[in-house]
Amino acid sequence: MSRLLQAVALTEQATQAAEKTMGFGELFMAGGWLMWPLLLLGGVVIFIFVERFIAIRNASNIDPNFMNRLRDMICDGKIEAALRLCKKNPTPIARMMEKGINRIGRPMNDIQTSIENIANLEVSKLESGLPLLATIASGAPMLGFLGTVLGMVKAFMQMSQAGGVVDMSALSGGMYVAMITTVAGLIVGIPAHFGYNYLVARIEKLIFRMEANSIAFMDILNQPVEKK
Repeated sequence: MSRLLQAVALTEQATQAAEKTMGFGELFMAGGWLMWPLLLLGGVVIFIFVERFIAIRNASNIDPNFMNRLRDMICDGKIEAALRLCKKNPTPIARMMEKGINRIGRPMNDIQTSIENIANLEVSKLESGLPLLATIASGAPMLGFLGTVLGMVKAFMQMSQAGGVVDMSALSGGMYVAMITTVAGLIVGIPAHFGYNYLVARIEKLIFRMEANSIAFMDILNQPVEKK
């Protein structure tokens, strides 16, 4: 009966100790050295997402009447004006059209190939940083799980050094560290996962627009030029 009361008392002490360390700074320090790599990865996730979001938004920001104006200029034979229009729009679609205009007079297959090459380069630029974001999305929870394993190993080592006697304070301390790193890994990994999928969806939507405008441009070139 005395041992049971002692175990209950130790459990209450561990609970009270845990309640006293609920501050963010204290929780962070209690998580151990693995919290620093997770903090760094969290900062990288924020930086990549914000930077890529702005880049993709700017790449998608194009005048709805751009292709109509470009069609009128090309059909009127105003090639130089069409090139100036493209240069005024610093977007992947405008750069594709500029490359196609510079190839006017060559075979259609060559024009289409040059546009596709520019499109591939633009998509590659937009996807810069996304592989790292995907790696963090899967790696951060694993790093947190490593903290879990290390915390449990530490707890059982303390129990072994105590001669196999179950010390609730030592056991709860190891589990405390383990849970902190696991939560931290998920806090970093989950936003990284959703952020990666969101950015990929935005890029795919832009790729669809790029393909549609490429087809529209080739249709413009196949139209007879009006002579005035």
